[in-house]
Amino acid sequence: MIKSLLVRSIACSALALAAVSGAQAGTLSIGHTTWVGYGTLYLARDLGYFKEQGLDLQLTTIEEASMYMAAQASGQLSGSASTIDEILKYRPKFCFKAVAALDDSHGGDGVLVGKDVTSLAQLKGQEVAVNEGSVSQFWLAYLLKHAGMNMSDIKVQNMTADDAASAFIAGRVPAAVTWEPHLSLVREKQQGKVLVDSSTTPGVIVDVVALNCDVIEKQPEDVKALVKGLYKAVQYTKEHPDEAYAIMAKGVGGYLSDPKALAEAAKGVRFYDKAMSEQLIGTPGKPGDIKGLIRLANETWSGLQGKRLEVSYDDLVDPRFVSE
Repeated sequence: MIKSLLVRSIACSALALAAVSGAQAGTLSIGHTTWVGYGTLYLARDLGYFKEQGLDLQLTTIEEASMYMAAQASGQLSGSASTIDEILKYRPKFCFKAVAALDDSHGGDGVLVGKDVTSLAQLKGQEVAVNEGSVSQFWLAYLLKHAGMNMSDIKVQNMTADDAASAFIAGRVPAAVTWEPHLSLVREKQQGKVLVDSSTTPGVIVDVVALNCDVIEKQPEDVKALVKGLYKAVQYTKEHPDEAYAIMAKGVGGYLSDPKALAEAAKGVRFYDKAMSEQLIGTPGKPGDIKGLIRLANETWSGLQGKRLEVSYDDLVDPRFVSE
């Protein structure tokens, strides 16, 4: 409880600071969890790519999606960096749209099981640690469906991805859905194995920057600067990976504060350049691959939450900026 109160106190303080300048022209404030895929935001900021376009980007780490989405809804944040499926659930409550693609998980998420488990079918009736309401549950539901199963076939133990990994390693649960660096740790120590990872499901766990609709309307030049800065950061990462990961690690912090840890985690994601962004987001009049992902997220969360979600591509995406 003390840890929870401390986290919330820190988050609220950070949001209060963000609220001071989040609504100013030339400034964007974005909330996000700790994830390697958000490293290019810090890279572009710290290399001055945003500043040279006249943009001051403020980044705030908040480990609970419900908290940063609440801050965004109240205008304390301009937007958030999150997965498509995660933010889609909030779209009926207030107006925001994805304006830039960041990354997709390409091995960075996985299902941990015992060494004798060879298929998801063997988890039927077993306890599985997974964070309910998060991208981990969304992805697990997707995996189970393709294995001819559903969430009712397993016994869900609700806990964060970090706690799920710890519970698995400690032997308290037979399976867990988590992400890096826990996958690498299990492989290294051979304390079980990774049954399946997100490299088998490209384009399903996708991170974007989603900004409030009034921010997009009032600050289009800032949105353009954001996208241009991100493209430059991705190119820098391709050309100077070691230097890029060192800068990202310092910015992202947390369990990724060691450049070696971040570099290892970066192997499990694909950072989106201009071509990949256009293919995902699309262009005005021509929706990209994200349209199919939105349909999948609607179907999956409707089933999991027991209420119909019908968020459309036009509701959730503004493709004007990725191709400029």
